[in-house]
Amino acid sequence: MRDVFHEQLDAVFDDLAEICRRVESSVHRATESLLGGDAALAEQVISDDIEIDRARERVEDNAFSLLSLQAPVAGDLRVVVAALRMVSELERMGDLSVHVAKIARLRVPAIAVPDEIRPTVQRMAEIAEDMVTRASQIILSRDVRAAIELGRDDEIMDQLRRTSFAQLLSDDWAHGVEAAVDIALLGRYYERIADHAVSIAHRVVFVVTGENPRSVAATEAAAEAGA
Repeated sequence: MRDVFHEQLDAVFDDLAEICRRVESSVHRATESLLGGDAALAEQVISDDIEIDRARERVEDNAFSLLSLQAPVAGDLRVVVAALRMVSELERMGDLSVHVAKIARLRVPAIAVPDEIRPTVQRMAEIAEDMVTRASQIILSRDVRAAIELGRDDEIMDQLRRTSFAQLLSDDWAHGVEAAVDIALLGRYYERIADHAVSIAHRVVFVVTGENPRSVAATEAAAEAGA
């Protein structure tokens, strides 16, 4: 019976990884629509988000079924609860991709991102997409070290967000308030996608170790410093 239960738990994590891959595709296509002024692609991202919502519902149903029928305890309960929280994070990441696509759609036939700030926004998008990809791999592998490294890399995104603010608040900004608001929102959306990826990684650390992810990260850092 317990073997069946653990197979069902593994299946839930497989489903989480699949949703994460859907989110990765959503982030990528939303960025393409944004930087290319592609209204049709933006519409596709918006309409496809319902599939992420449905996948989230299936994971929740399966997790609640495990809670009610299997009555997990200790470590197993920790895994089920973490799965419920992670699927919520993934749904929010999908919603943030939709927000990016909606800005793209709103500005067509123009492109929402001015040329001089395009490299910064593009880099933020690349990092966000990479972090989602790595989150998917971490869900499947439950690799604590990779999860901790993902958390550290979030600092790059924070720096890019500060850079984008400096650009739109500079005296040289010549694109008006509307464009400034778009860039501020886009920076927030990509930053939040990265934050959710880090949160998922932290939950994997907790699932594997049963410890606070920050404590595990501090221990890893101390070990590396002493090596």
